[in-house]
Amino acid sequence: MAKMNKIAFLASDAPAAQSARKELSSIYGNVAPDKADVIVALGGDGFMLQTLHATEDMSVPVYGMNRGTVGFLMNEYSIVGLMKRLEAAEETCINPLTMRAGRRDGSVQSALAINEVSLLRAGPQAARLRISVDGRVRLDELVCDGALVCTPAGSTAYNYSAHGPVLPIGAHVLALTAMAAFRPRRWRGALLPKMAKVRFDVLDPDKRPVMADADSRSVTNVVWVEIESNPDITHRLMFDPGHGLEERLIREQFA
Repeated sequence: MAKMNKIAFLASDAPAAQSARKELSSIYGNVAPDKADVIVALGGDGFMLQTLHATEDMSVPVYGMNRGTVGFLMNEYSIVGLMKRLEAAEETCINPLTMRAGRRDGSVQSALAINEVSLLRAGPQAARLRISVDGRVRLDELVCDGALVCTPAGSTAYNYSAHGPVLPIGAHVLALTAMAAFRPRRWRGALLPKMAKVRFDVLDPDKRPVMADADSRSVTNVVWVEIESNPDITHRLMFDPGHGLEERLIREQFA
């Protein structure tokens, strides 16, 4: 049972989160994230992703408490017995995706994504994409509103709403899912090894522009996008016993 004596409380801009941060800090103290034994993130799932991105260079676990709307990555909020909850919490480690996106002007932009990297049509016409995996073309043309590659942690987010599969956290696979596929009309996507390198080439980018998005960080006018898991970065998430990410992913499939 790890000791969590020094806590950094971070909060979203929501009034409920800011109020919780003030109250918890007065009870348990508050230190800078780089001095903390644990970071407590107060907000919703969006703020949890923001916190993980902001602290990706630190080897500090993050424990979320829900003070937002969606709370899949968060624990139940309570000010009572927080130290005991932190010491008893179960840890889940996840790796983000690295996205490299080439734009029409020749520039290349990179970003990390904890949930998913998605490509979306940026005009009135459907996107035309060629999909390669580990250097081999697997689908010559996918006509669609978009496509995404997601991690197990992100499989219940955008991927799930696009009818993609829910992935167990320890499955070591990625999901490749199409949004509103027109051709091949019945293509259901694919499950890929975690270390697979996926490349999308945008066909006819002048007529059918496409944007790429890594956890809500967007790149416009892309002509190609490469996506792969990044084993050099590990995010440590903490959950109350019996309510870990593995259990939540299973429970979601029976909701």
